[in-house]
Amino acid sequence: MTNWLIRLFIKTPRDVSNRNVRAAYGTLGSVTGIILNVLLAALKFIVGTVSGSLAATADAVNNLSDSMGSLMSLVTVRMAVKPNDRSHPFGHGRLEYLGALAVGVIILIAGVKLLIEGVRTIVHPAAMNVSVPILILLAASILAKLWLYFHYRKIAGLIDSKTLSAAAKDSLTDMLATGSVVVSMLLQLLFGWRIDGYIGVLVALFVLKAGFDVCRDTVDSLLGGKPDPHLIRDIKSILLKYDEISGLHDLIIHDYGPGRCIASVHAEVSAGSEIVAIHEAIDRAERELKDALGIEVLIHMDPIVTDDLRSNALRKQIAAHLKSLDSRLSLHDFRMVPGETQINLVFDCLLPNADVDRDKLLASLLSFVKQLDSRYELVVQFDTDFS
Repeated sequence: MTNWLIRLFIKTPRDVSNRNVRAAYGTLGSVTGIILNVLLAALKFIVGTVSGSLAATADAVNNLSDSMGSLMSLVTVRMAVKPNDRSHPFGHGRLEYLGALAVGVIILIAGVKLLIEGVRTIVHPAAMNVSVPILILLAASILAKLWLYFHYRKIAGLIDSKTLSAAAKDSLTDMLATGSVVVSMLLQLLFGWRIDGYIGVLVALFVLKAGFDVCRDTVDSLLGGKPDPHLIRDIKSILLKYDEISGLHDLIIHDYGPGRCIASVHAEVSAGSEIVAIHEAIDRAERELKDALGIEVLIHMDPIVTDDLRSNALRKQIAAHLKSLDSRLSLHDFRMVPGETQINLVFDCLLPNADVDRDKLLASLLSFVKQLDSRYELVVQFDTDFS
């Protein structure tokens, strides 16, 4: 069904890197959610009014709130496609993260309401209004929400949309909430058990967890959380296949919304290479990254000495010592600067996180190099690994 809708409404479905095509996908997903939730709400209102079922009426209100979440997704997806302007040189892509955050808040509100209602039902249990039409309606609602979950998830995967991913989780939590009502009705009908309050509390806890996860992940994106490890791996894999590049460090990714990533990285190149040839290789690498990953990458060249046997051997010894202290430690931009009475060893040390005891690490490094040669002195710049 989703594939049929894509073929029907999207003219160039394969070109998801195009912002307008991406917006078309987001619009399709959001509008489908709005229409389906409004239809479900109207049907449940009618059944609830005719039968006097409070459960059906309450579920109708829940569907209306879901349609508002889909409307929020639609608005943010359409606004995010706005081109760059003087005030926003990196575009408006982060608006999608705000849409996902809004959907997460809606999920949390639904979870709180379910929890309150579940506790109230436990304290004041009452028989539920059970009828075959209501059971059929709720079962159909579960199936519709299940389809909507997969619909959202497929489109979110195609365009890397946090907003539609959040909407998919919202559909899943709705499906569980409605399912808990059906289970409670069946247990009451078959065994006379009135445990809908307890089931409602359990479902509410799951819904709250889902809403918290959506909000946490979205806030991480807004604050500049850790980048996608797969993207880091792909960038390194492409760059290191170039013979002119012997190492990488200081890779930083700036996320301005889905499809709007900008990265910078330092590439180690031989100091004895011809500068024009190296520059051409770097240009080729930047173009390949743009074509393959759709990401703008600025590559800074760090020249290193590769034909000094003593320097290379010493670099390997210090690198091995760092690994013995912590396997995540590494160094780069190593060079030896001889003086009249001392030899300065200058390099950058890459730390896995900012809470490493730098004074202790520096003391250990100094003690190690002094054992090799008492003339060695250290000039170390500590960097944090942002990737």
